[in-house]
Amino acid sequence: MRRTSARAWIVPSIYAVAALATGVTLPRLEHWVWFDAFSSISSSSAIAIYSTIASGTMTLSAIVFSLTFVMVQFGATAYSPRLALWLAEAPLTSHALGIFTATFLYSITALAWVDRDDVHGVPLGAAVIVVLLLIASIAAFIALVKRVAVLQVSRLLAFIGDRGRSVIVTFCAGSRTEARDEHISPSEPPTQVLRHGGRPRTVQAIDAESLFRLACAANARIDVVAAVGDTLIEGTPLVCVSGTATRISERHLRRTIHLGDQRTFEQDPQFAIRLLVDIAIRALSPAINDPTTAVQALDQIGDLLMRLGRGSLSGGAVRDEEGTVRVVTPRPSWEDFVRLAFEEIAAYGASSVQVMRRMNALLSELAAALPPERRTALADWRRRLETSIGRHFADVDERRDAFVRDRQGLGLSRSGQ
Repeated sequence: MRRTSARAWIVPSIYAVAALATGVTLPRLEHWVWFDAFSSISSSSAIAIYSTIASGTMTLSAIVFSLTFVMVQFGATAYSPRLALWLAEAPLTSHALGIFTATFLYSITALAWVDRDDVHGVPLGAAVIVVLLLIASIAAFIALVKRVAVLQVSRLLAFIGDRGRSVIVTFCAGSRTEARDEHISPSEPPTQVLRHGGRPRTVQAIDAESLFRLACAANARIDVVAAVGDTLIEGTPLVCVSGTATRISERHLRRTIHLGDQRTFEQDPQFAIRLLVDIAIRALSPAINDPTTAVQALDQIGDLLMRLGRGSLSGGAVRDEEGTVRVVTPRPSWEDFVRLAFEEIAAYGASSVQVMRRMNALLSELAAALPPERRTALADWRRRLETSIGRHFADVDERRDAFVRDRQGLGLSRSGQ
């Protein structure tokens, strides 16, 4: 599993080492193998070009840091603090810094081989690589500028929704050994309990396949106590092993629970909904008062709920070929997703007719499109929404307007649907 916190310095370091290694070895290979391969440009021109490229990439590096700072600050203040680290540790940022670093270091190294050892000329391979690195740097810079454009609210909401949709496909697919129709409680007391040690960390992913192999090898059952998205403190139980007297290696168990500094999208569809809700309730705050953004967030939330409601959410038990439960992992229920999607937006947008109308339309669409077992939670929220509208809209006309179903909030009424 990738470690986003390590990428910030590992990726640029790899680029830097590769650039230095290439800059040292390639000219020697050219001298030994293609000793007559020289560029047609003059030595003075090559020196000027290499120097300009080296100094220019340093400027680009400073711009990258500035762009990253703007992305982090704007994302944290305008949308959600949970976006800050995610934007800062984006792969594009690390690779862009690595490309700029490689271009600078290789250009400096290439300068050392111009007119070296009284051999007049510019090595052809070095000149070609410098030009290619320059093109790569320009491309990386353009990509970063486009990345900043993602911070526009509509694009950011769509981007978060896309990440949520991609993880829902995997989340609802499950595995062929997963029990989907029952909740399985442990029948025996645990013989081994693995607890978290150290500073607070967040569960980013659970490797159920590796846990399954460990459980089968020890003829045991492993219950994962911590769910994806949980923040662990000192002494928090991670997994419980039962059904065997054999102790499983704690090192192997810990390797199956991937921890980090914040939640990720990898196995956590709730995180996408969490970010969308954060953006919605921040838009509904009195300081911003932007219910249209909340409606746009509900558009993405509604699509995620539709996909979740049509998928398989129950189950978390993995059985072996004989039907014995080997691994049980905690999974959020449909009610958990619905509560996360509506609870805070309904509270902070209770006095917004635009938000109430959009939520009315969304609940109606979900209830009409999803299977019967999903409709109980939606009906409960419909009653809660009606109660909230009755409490916050004293005027009869305003109350009637708030009950209207409108996908745009204040656009096209669909009271007859």
